[in-house]
Amino acid sequence: MIEFDAASYSYTGGELLSKMSLTITPGAFYFITGPSGSGKTTFLKMCYGALLPNSGKLQIFGRDLRKMTRDDIALMRRNIGVIHQECQFIDHLNVTTNILLPLSVSGQEKLNDNLNLKELLTWVGLKGRSGALPPELSGGERQRAALARAVINSPEIILADEPTGNVDWEMSQRLLQLLIELNKMGKTVLLASHDLSLIRLAKSHVQARVLRIANKRITLAGADL
Repeated sequence: MIEFDAASYSYTGGELLSKMSLTITPGAFYFITGPSGSGKTTFLKMCYGALLPNSGKLQIFGRDLRKMTRDDIALMRRNIGVIHQECQFIDHLNVTTNILLPLSVSGQEKLNDNLNLKELLTWVGLKGRSGALPPELSGGERQRAALARAVINSPEIILADEPTGNVDWEMSQRLLQLLIELNKMGKTVLLASHDLSLIRLAKSHVQARVLRIANKRITLAGADL
């Protein structure tokens, strides 16, 4: 699904991630952990083609990212939902319109036949807030709206960059449960988090795997990849 082969990424100041070789398998649940500045966000950006490795190889859905055009990458991203830590919305548009934006951008006129907007809003607990503007939402509501927007295209992969970083424990559990439900529906989930309590909670519900980033390298369950 996503395959790194000796892939490295460097900023102007030097190498951040070095010679990563790992495969993200379909239907799995992954946590990405590591200290601040270790490269968690960079890794996730590579997973949806926002960044290219400076060396090595990266394939997404079986295609070499370096050989894909910008249009190819845009089409590929329809199968990947992304939740950023800092949710960005268009403030003068209501919750419903913001959630539906990915459909408009991708040129789709309606939802997937298997997905009903009212059901989606109910699922994330925003049924009564569909007409609210983003500035009127709490932090937890914004994150749930971001999750709804990320899954509106029925993507195969969900990438979440510390979505619980700015909410309390109760809301963290609620967001995690939504991601677990998506995983049980067959979606691949990659969740960046430094919260060990959240990881332990997830492991009691799904077979979550932990990717650790340290010293420019990624390890899985203690094994150097």
